[in-house]
Amino acid sequence: MKIWSRDFTRFESILLVILGVLLVGMVYVQFVDRPVRAAIASSKAECSAIETELSVVKARADRLDKLNSEMEQIRSDGATTRMESYNNSKAEIQMLNDVLSEADQYTINFADVTRSNDQIRRQFTLTFRTSDYHSMRRIIEKLCASPYRCLIDEIRCTATSNSKESYVSANVTATFFETMVGGTPDAGLPEDSAAAERDVQALQ
Repeated sequence: MKIWSRDFTRFESILLVILGVLLVGMVYVQFVDRPVRAAIASSKAECSAIETELSVVKARADRLDKLNSEMEQIRSDGATTRMESYNNSKAEIQMLNDVLSEADQYTINFADVTRSNDQIRRQFTLTFRTSDYHSMRRIIEKLCASPYRCLIDEIRCTATSNSKESYVSANVTATFFETMVGGTPDAGLPEDSAAAERDVQALQ
């Protein structure tokens, strides 16, 4: 090998080869090995974070499943309640507000009242949020222990957790039952659907 018309000595040639190998190794480490190691470390960190998040979500889902099972058991066991006379709506609304006082936020919506013979049905939905599972469970338990005749038709629960907030939300559909025995008719009393059906059948 000649550079500038001068032959390299054997020692210089060996030294140049060694320097070349070192240069290639440094380039490999800088532009291949380090980026690959950094990418692998980043992927492992992301996998670890995802696994942690999945564990949290699974734990919340397990708690919600447990709550649903407990609520089903409560509904199956039943409770000692009384059927109030029509119109008991003010007392029922006050009771719901008391039950939901522990919620972070809530809404109560009543459907139109229905009547069949002496039985009055007052269906309603509750949508509320709590900071944790235990608070939501206490609210549902209080509703199930209502002193007024109340049938819970459906309970849907979801858990939300992100970098900004963490909460549990619930949507409950239920019905209060009242009786016309001892009740006083008013402008809000609906037509007796059973009587109307009997009248239709009589005309046929």
